Amino acid sequence: MSNLFGAEREKRRRRAEPLAARMRPRSIDEVVGQSHILAPGKLLRRMLEADTLTSLILHGPPGTGKTTLAGLIAGFSNRHFEAANAASIGVKRIREIAEVARARLEDGGPGTVLFLDEVHRFSRSQQDVLLEDVEQGVLTLIGATTENPLFACNAALVSRSTLFRLEPLTEDEITTVLRRAITDDERGFGKVRIEAQDDALGVWAAKCDGDARRALTALEVAVLSSESADQPIVIDRQTAEDSIQQKAAVYGDDEHYDSASAMIKSIRGSDPDAACYWIARMLEGGEDPRFIARRLAILASEDIGNADPRAITVAASAWELVERIGMPEARITLGHCACYLALAPKSNRSYVAIDSALKDVREGRTVPVPVYLRDPNSSPLTTDTATGVRTKKAGGESYEYSHNAEGGVTGQDYLGVEKRYYEPGDTGEEGAMAKRLAEIRAMRRKRRS
Repeated sequence: MSNLFGAEREKRRRRAEPLAARMRPRSIDEVVGQSHILAPGKLLRRMLEADTLTSLILHGPPGTGKTTLAGLIAGFSNRHFEAANAASIGVKRIREIAEVARARLEDGGPGTVLFLDEVHRFSRSQQDVLLEDVEQGVLTLIGATTENPLFACNAALVSRSTLFRLEPLTEDEITTVLRRAITDDERGFGKVRIEAQDDALGVWAAKCDGDARRALTALEVAVLSSESADQPIVIDRQTAEDSIQQKAAVYGDDEHYDSASAMIKSIRGSDPDAACYWIARMLEGGEDPRFIARRLAILASEDIGNADPRAITVAASAWELVERIGMPEARITLGHCACYLALAPKSNRSYVAIDSALKDVREGRTVPVPVYLRDPNSSPLTTDTATGVRTKKAGGESYEYSHNAEGGVTGQDYLGVEKRYYEPGDTGEEGAMAKRLAEIRAMRRKRRS
């Protein structure tokens, strides 16, 4: 009798759960998405099937199933499951869990999986208490975080864990989750007559940004606000639009680096449309517009250089204006600058030249400054009677004043070794520079010989 009463209470509790909680997968095979780690032959699936589970860190955006997957992993491997939030669990509670887990093992029971949400908030003292039990196999740790663990988590914790990134679900995968919820008799709305139009499901699939929880919540709002005893519930595009909230931009450390990288690569690839999108994504996520301006200024030299020497001036002006006017108007300046840089001819030859020279300075033998190029104050001087320029002699050779040479080019060797660093390309204004440099080098060779 008590078992029947307990089962009824469990049913009532489950009926009170939101749809997203009721529709959580109950097995690894029910998981939608994450095929890059869960498909047959993929690493996490192999670890589970071989029962070689180690400590894991699951990282990815909200709604990708990190908490659910942790519970499924524990169930698949027949381990006891303990869940806590890393920001709130104390050292005392960690010790209690570890002691019970050790006793369970010693009594012949299953191992224990400790799931810690927001694992990037795990403190040093908490970690010190936990790591010994993890290393001894008393506990298997599964951490979850929306941040990039390589940046946000403690290095000692990361070094002892296998990292798995969970990706946002695709629109097709979100649609699959929604249709499953609509037809599931036990956990979803299978007992309710629902006519969900394809474009309505498409709205949720697009606007939830890969977050299955948001899509299911929108479906639940649409159904419960339209429930009718005698008529089917029709969910059209407008109903879908009304039932999903305006999405908030998710912008953690991962998105900070990824979005900046996408902006830079879009401009380098001469795509102003993509560049504007990634800037908008960063601004909506709360990025400091001055950070974006700095990146644009770096790009102007690194990727455009002398192909369009005006680019660095445009970027410098944009940076100054962003500093002065701030948001929201600074968005216009950033867009202006990004579009100009995206459409400018590209060259990284100046960037390559300075890095090549730095490599030689750091790794090669130091080249001494030729005596005739040294500071006049450090060696005997002679005065050119025609120009009045004071120069120094060494081994019969003295500094040659370029303005006295035909075409402004002497045969003087300014480095002392045969080495070329700057090789201009033929794009934009750098093409003219390449021709000029070739002429100068030819004149210098001729006069030197």
